[in-house]
Amino acid sequence: MDRLERVLGGLFGVACGDALGGTLEFTPKDIGVEKYGYHKEMIGGGEMHLRPGDVTDDTVMTIAVAEGLLENPKSPIAAIGKRFVEWYKTDPIDIGITCQEAIDGFIHCGDWMEASLKIYKYSNGRNAGNGTLMRCIPVPLFYRDLDKMVKITKAQSDMTHYNLKASNACILYNTIIYKYLDGGDKLETIKEVVKGYAEYEKVFHMKKENLNPSGYVVDTLQCALWCFINNSNVEDIICEAVNLYGDPDTIGAIAGGLAGVYYGYSAIPERWREKILVKEKLINLANMLEVGIE
Repeated sequence: MDRLERVLGGLFGVACGDALGGTLEFTPKDIGVEKYGYHKEMIGGGEMHLRPGDVTDDTVMTIAVAEGLLENPKSPIAAIGKRFVEWYKTDPIDIGITCQEAIDGFIHCGDWMEASLKIYKYSNGRNAGNGTLMRCIPVPLFYRDLDKMVKITKAQSDMTHYNLKASNACILYNTIIYKYLDGGDKLETIKEVVKGYAEYEKVFHMKKENLNPSGYVVDTLQCALWCFINNSNVEDIICEAVNLYGDPDTIGAIAGGLAGVYYGYSAIPERWREKILVKEKLINLANMLEVGIE
């Protein structure tokens, strides 16, 4: 499988998980199951009144990260941040609380680290949400040097979520993606990367009923990994993820990114791919990211 197939798969996996899960966002599981059954069609609607194929903050922020990397590969944080601010000023229908507070803080102080550190301090470190994990996949899709990839992954996370739990989750996730781009083995790659991180090592032994699909980054990555490990095609992985409810668009996006890179763009259901309203933008970004930089 060529690299572009995997890069396209990663971006479209995120977007498809996001768009599918967006229908269920803010919906209690019992109500959602009664209304949608086992949700697997990209129909929009839901509490956010989405159009079929609409994406939410997960994909929008992923695009912002990708565009920032491409604008200034050596030092992309300002370019990424500029796009976060532009998006924030559009009054988006869905934005995580920590992202919202960090972007608002940056607008007032002009320094991402100062804004993010302030949230860390007043929350007593309880700011390890999944808002950076959901957007981090462009980094390994672009940087060919592992050390540089890890450095930028942490930097983009610290912009809004200054917290080791958040940045470590991003680094582990992106390292798995990085290895899949080179044809890494599905399960052995995960085992190798998460070794020493007990909260993720245990995913291989967890039961579905023990998953907690919350917005806490550790819970989210556990859910995404579990869905990826325990299913063998893109559709089943993403459907399993969004039907956990809790934070369905984000868990769907993160699981979708893994599945898309590992199985490739062509393995994503065409009925989903064709509905994504930002598909042309994703295709253009994939072609630029795939060129890569050392």
